[in-house]
Amino acid sequence: MPTAGIVIIGDEILSGKFAEENAAFLIGELRALGVDLRRISIVPDDLDDIAQTVVDMSRRFDHVFTSGGVGPTHDDITMAAIAKGFATTVMRHPDLEARVRGYWKDKLADANLRLAEVPAGAELVYGKDQVWPVVALGNVYIMPGVPTLFRRKFVDIRDRFRAAPVTAARIYVDVEEGELAPYLHDVVDRHPTVRVGSYPRFSEKDFRVLVTLEGASGDEVAAAFDELAAAIGARVVRTERPERVG
Repeated sequence: MPTAGIVIIGDEILSGKFAEENAAFLIGELRALGVDLRRISIVPDDLDDIAQTVVDMSRRFDHVFTSGGVGPTHDDITMAAIAKGFATTVMRHPDLEARVRGYWKDKLADANLRLAEVPAGAELVYGKDQVWPVVALGNVYIMPGVPTLFRRKFVDIRDRFRAAPVTAARIYVDVEEGELAPYLHDVVDRHPTVRVGSYPRFSEKDFRVLVTLEGASGDEVAAAFDELAAAIGARVVRTERPERVG
């Protein structure tokens, strides 16, 4: 499965001025696309911190998505930070400049031209929306922080990241985790490509633990599911059989 990391940028998130929405949205989207999300980092409006975090994720994961710090004001430093991290410069992209000028026309403020600035070597990624592209530098996709814009831009290019869908299953059991652990260990040993998760629930009336099984191979997930359900036996309250996600 391809891997991904998310970098959320902004003092307003770390200070609690605004609730973080974009990573929460992207988690579900990447899962449905068959992309394995490995890391989410939230960093302040600090040039070096942004640069280091983005470059590190770019080296480790197939796709990196940034959110925030893109705009016309003093604290919008994401483009400059990413350019610094990859040892390049910031340039005014002629295509973006034409679009910015065409959008604002005679109401254009000089600061709005910052929206046309990108790291040198960046690609403009277009989907169905042929007006405003997503700026990408290598495997880093630079997205706005405003949730409505972030969602719109990602959905527009989402098929670019589509991979094999994940198969997922659930087993709800009336067993304490300590008693359940040996069964989980056995299944993990026999099916190392299947991710098995165990999550205690204290407010539910009919079950104590939710067990999830996920993997790229539907056959492996199904085999692990059948073995685990059979081993737990009568303590299984209900199940959700393996099915493709996305």
